Amino acid sequence: MPTETTHPYHQRAWTLAELLPDASEATVAARLADAEEAVAAFEARRHELSAQMQPETMLSLVGDYEALVERLYVISAYGSLGFASDTQSAEALGLMSRIEQVMTGLQNRLLFFSLWWKELGDEEARRLLPDRPSHADYRHFLLDLRRLRSFSLDEKSEQLVNLKDANGMSALMTVYSMLANRLEFELDLDGEPTTLTRGELMSQVYSIDPDRRAAAYQELHRVFEDEAQILGQIYLHRVRDWSEESVELRGYSSPIAVRNADNDIPDEAVATLLDVTREHIDLFQRYFRLKADWLGYEKLHRYDLYAPLAASDKQIPYEDAVATVLDTFGDFNSDFAARAERVFADDHVDAEIRPGKKSGAFCSTVLPKQTPWVLLNYTSKVRDVSTMAHEVGHAVHSMLAEGHSVLTQHACLPLAETASVFAERLLTDRLLARESDPTVRRELLAAQMDDIYATVIRQAYFTRFEIAAHEAIAGGATVDALDDLYQATLDEQFGESVELSTEFRKEWVTIPHIYHTPFYCYAYSFGQLLVLALYQRYLTEGEAFVPGYLEMLSAGGGAPPVEVLAAAGVDPSDPDFWRGGFAVVEGVVDELEAL
Repeated sequence: MPTETTHPYHQRAWTLAELLPDASEATVAARLADAEEAVAAFEARRHELSAQMQPETMLSLVGDYEALVERLYVISAYGSLGFASDTQSAEALGLMSRIEQVMTGLQNRLLFFSLWWKELGDEEARRLLPDRPSHADYRHFLLDLRRLRSFSLDEKSEQLVNLKDANGMSALMTVYSMLANRLEFELDLDGEPTTLTRGELMSQVYSIDPDRRAAAYQELHRVFEDEAQILGQIYLHRVRDWSEESVELRGYSSPIAVRNADNDIPDEAVATLLDVTREHIDLFQRYFRLKADWLGYEKLHRYDLYAPLAASDKQIPYEDAVATVLDTFGDFNSDFAARAERVFADDHVDAEIRPGKKSGAFCSTVLPKQTPWVLLNYTSKVRDVSTMAHEVGHAVHSMLAEGHSVLTQHACLPLAETASVFAERLLTDRLLARESDPTVRRELLAAQMDDIYATVIRQAYFTRFEIAAHEAIAGGATVDALDDLYQATLDEQFGESVELSTEFRKEWVTIPHIYHTPFYCYAYSFGQLLVLALYQRYLTEGEAFVPGYLEMLSAGGGAPPVEVLAAAGVDPSDPDFWRGGFAVVEGVVDELEAL
């Protein structure tokens, strides 16, 4: 039954008071002192660690560890979300840096517990595992720790790595964020030179005006070109640090294997995904040729990749966007919609456009008992409504898994997109269902294809670039050599269907994920294709599909992802599964060709 939106929600900044009431020295110092006291109390139990301990003692230790993690998550989240609110604020940066420094020290003092557990023999560990259904989260958490034990170092080395990260790579990533988010862009809008944030600039690539689209891309690359050598050097050091720690020191088989292991997704499943994606690149090249014809071009230019097919300067007020998203979710499932509305009702959405605010959008889950926080940069464009649905979908996913421990609530990255992309599909199909005009349907389907390209192909080729870049940098490649590698991924993606200009060779320096979270991007491809297959089942099964789907989301990170997928009838190592997702895409292209 649809949910009725009874309260208008206004575009404003979020409140973080649920994490800390304020950022005063007294409040911050008290919370840090509380965390210090709790860590000291846990350290005092170190003498209890023994292969001969009673299972009840192990259960008590895990419970105390869980409570500690909750304390640390709250303080850390306050620092990072405050910095995202204003990356140019010296106060926000200082607070985040202070918190990170303290957290690193505290986490180092807790390493003894997980390392001791990983070093136990299999029989010893099996005896101590909780076996009651009510303790399933603790059991999975402990088993998951042991899954990566072959890549663990001794306690002193792990502490040194944490210190190295806090004062080295994490600090460098903060510098990257500060540099990238302080950039300003100039664009002539209706005869007026205007200073824009990156989010505002990139909204112009969807303009009906081809000159404005080209100008937006040219300005993006002009500004980043001025910083390219610095950003390139940051990336070189990011990659070297990743490889030296993970491959040389810990013994992972490859740089991407680190992310695969962290996601608990088999290497072969990711390789299959990337291979099947490459197999179907012609589908998107067919679409690009269609789009060029609709726009009256001999060949589509890269500037025009996301060009709308009809003139529309439609502005959607924030309040209307919220109502649309909540009504769409309500048509699907009332509980799904009610959880989504909680995010807005709790003032956990920051949708304002402000200088210095982190660009893009994200959802941050802190504790199971807390409503997640969502950052948007809402510019009143139609696509911003899809972004809202996507990020609030993430929040609903977390809330459906709120019955789990903080240790197991978070789904792995590839499954983390399952609700967000599904939410976007719900929104698109709501609009399609209301349209019988072939021209309007073409516009909606084309926008859907643009999104699928951006989420599946573009992200998969970011990952292919990363694989090649990590290998090349290990061999001594320079920043300029990476331009050639990135150009090769563009050439393969577009073939002869799209005209590329030279500035796109350096596009890789503008991609935050490859800096902050190496090999994150394939999670988008994984999630989108998974959702295409699941959504097809929803269209076939109707209401009967919903309970099983919500149960899948409710699993969170409380079970191995392969088990979660198997329960939904999915084998990610089977190329035919991924081909099924592309069969849906082919159906969209076929319909577009027939219109």
